Amino acid sequence: MAEPILEVKNLDKRFGALVVSDDVTFDLQPGECHALIGPNGAGKTTLVHQISGLLAPDAGTIHFAGEDVTRLPVHARAARGLARTFQITAVVPGFTALDNTALAVQRRSGTSFRFWGNAAKEAALNEPAREALATVGLEAKAHVPAANLAHGEKRALELAIALAMQPKALLLDEPMAGVGHDEGRQLLAVLARLKAHVPMLLVEHDMHAVFSLADRISVLVYGRILASGDPEAVRADAEVRRAYLGEAA
Repeated sequence: MAEPILEVKNLDKRFGALVVSDDVTFDLQPGECHALIGPNGAGKTTLVHQISGLLAPDAGTIHFAGEDVTRLPVHARAARGLARTFQITAVVPGFTALDNTALAVQRRSGTSFRFWGNAAKEAALNEPAREALATVGLEAKAHVPAANLAHGEKRALELAIALAMQPKALLLDEPMAGVGHDEGRQLLAVLARLKAHVPMLLVEHDMHAVFSLADRISVLVYGRILASGDPEAVRADAEVRRAYLGEAA
């Protein structure tokens, strides 16, 4: 097996008496979609916060691309290629889809961004931004303000912004949340195309998306990994069926 692009070992996080990460250990392999599932309150988003750098763990280590990043801030991890999307869409509403994505290119490359000039002439920013938009199917909406995009299109834009960072891995925190059926099908197709090129840690409640995309699934319950394995093994696990999938053992 190849060296993991992301390796989490013995991660612990507590808020007073509340344990939200309890000796969590798992990894993400190159070319893999590893889904993290679990009931509400299981600690999934808190775990992703620790991986991305928004929260510091109380114990344990996080290695990314062979480097210990446990104590690095968010921007330092992002600069090393760890990109994240959020449960709640985070885009600049008054900026076009192209400008939102070009800002991500600017953050990655350090190129100047002339807010008061003609941004369309910033080829170093806009060409890779257009490529990212095309990848997620938003090339026709490049000049539409983000505020005017449909919810699913905003989700796709957030993914384009992450891709514009040229990530080595993606942390996807409920990308299907609030997305309608048709938009969800389109977004799922985009993620399916991407997973061979960018490894993904996917946090998601949509079980159709999880079982369509995941090469491996880990189930988090009360801050602990209850089970981990390929989708069919996890689906068949009696403890998982009782604790999360809502089936009788």
